[in-house]
Amino acid sequence: MRIQNGYKRLSVANGTTILTAKPFAYVLQSLHRSEKCDHCLQSGKLFRCSGCQYVYYCNRSCQQSSWSTHRKECANLKRISPKVIPDMARLMARIIIKLNQGGGEEIGYYSNTSYRKFKDLMSHYSDIKRDKKRMEHFVCLCGVLHTFLEDVPIPNSAELMGIYGRICINSFNILDLDMNSIGIGIYLGPSVMDHSCKPNAVATFEGATIIIRTIEDLPCLDWSQARISYIDILKTTKDRRAELQSSYYFWCNCKKCEEPEPMAEAAACPNKCCTHPCSPSADICENCNTKFPEEFEETFEEVSEFTAHHLQNMKNVAYLDICKMCLEKQEGILHPLNVQHVQTLQAAFDSSISLQHWEEAESYAERLINGYLAYYGEVQPLIGILYLMIGKIQLYLEKPKLALEALKKASAVLTITHGEKHAVMREYLRPLLYQATMEGV
Repeated sequence: MRIQNGYKRLSVANGTTILTAKPFAYVLQSLHRSEKCDHCLQSGKLFRCSGCQYVYYCNRSCQQSSWSTHRKECANLKRISPKVIPDMARLMARIIIKLNQGGGEEIGYYSNTSYRKFKDLMSHYSDIKRDKKRMEHFVCLCGVLHTFLEDVPIPNSAELMGIYGRICINSFNILDLDMNSIGIGIYLGPSVMDHSCKPNAVATFEGATIIIRTIEDLPCLDWSQARISYIDILKTTKDRRAELQSSYYFWCNCKKCEEPEPMAEAAACPNKCCTHPCSPSADICENCNTKFPEEFEETFEEVSEFTAHHLQNMKNVAYLDICKMCLEKQEGILHPLNVQHVQTLQAAFDSSISLQHWEEAESYAERLINGYLAYYGEVQPLIGILYLMIGKIQLYLEKPKLALEALKKASAVLTITHGEKHAVMREYLRPLLYQATMEGV
């Protein structure tokens, strides 16, 4: 406990839930609409809405809870069928409907006395207006909305752009238990949180409810100092800053971005026994004095460009044969902790999981761990999920002792990032821990 300015300020331990919130508005990605309930976002036995035949629910309770929002879109979804409305347009439509129903007065608290309304969210109106790519997207969405919301009053173009801007700047990707994006939502209270590439808090989800938990000890709960990451930080500083500038209109000067990052674009030392990160333009390794081959820098650039091209093409779907080809070219050229190498391992792991190539998945995951620890830190949801996946794979491969070791590591991380009561602990981790314990006896 600290005393500051005459007031007691309680320190906050890591693994503390500092905020939970229901969404102001949200949508399930259309990709998952037949797999998950449109209201609670859970999987299971579903039935279609009898009106629009577009959305699915797990029970009548979810349908009734969703009706205040869905009522206005239901007939319109049916009218435009079989066309599928873009997720962004549907979210904008839901916000318009909610604002027409008085939702602008809804309050989202982030402390006992501090709160936000939808109008308090930053829209970056002038930045959006100067952003050619986003303006083209906005104009396209306006056309969709005017076609879709036939019987709903639509705000003028300036107000529409304000709504669009607030979504662009403040929305959260809603994640499932595996940390995959399944929806997009606007959360009033949590929108107060700023970004850091070295965050001290993380956002996880139970259905559509967001949960913000600390991953570091904080001297006190100061919202100007609590930070989450807006983007995936498995990138170079240059790429992180470029993404934050283009998506959120700010130049990141967090501690991580201001520090040198010798690993991110490092070359491998020609001496296989040396793990020192080298500059691709170096003549010799600073650590062991091993000479680089002639034209090594050109080879490094070729491999980097080759990898970047294929990683971009695999942004949505990873192909194992292409990942293997990239990894083969990277061998002895890219340092094991070079960002591109780690990203390629990540794609190879995801692809091998989807193909159910379990031995390969285990191998890629174990090679991926050091990269994850280097870029995400020791406590981050993706670290916990990776350990959990390793344990699950090893149980399938009948390696219960190794699985138990991995699952204990998962438990240590997920207890902090998600908490003991989270569904990922109840439904995933604890049953696997029990199984590994029993099979390892």
